[in-house]
Amino acid sequence: MVAKKKIVSAVALVIGLTTVNEAQAQQDNRKPGNPPSVEQLFKEMDGNEDGFLSKTEVKGPLSDDFKKIDANEDGLLSKEELEKAPKPAKGQRPPR
Repeated sequence: MVAKKKIVSAVALVIGLTTVNEAQAQQDNRKPGNPPSVEQLFKEMDGNEDGFLSKTEVKGPLSDDFKKIDANEDGLLSKEELEKAPKPAKGQRPPR
């Protein structure tokens, strides 16, 4: 039950990131509505460039669902943890 809840939350997170980053999509030559890649998220948010995202570095829906994505509960998000987060279906957005 907890795993399903984490998956649903992760999907909502990724959908939310799509909404937050549509403007950035134009600068990155992405089509609006497509979620940013893990690499793009790290480029935008990894301020200390340590290869991890801390709670203080992330923003938007990623910040709201930080604990749900942090699978090993170390207080940092790795690229692997973000890559394992389910991707939203094309065109889906989180409920407001």
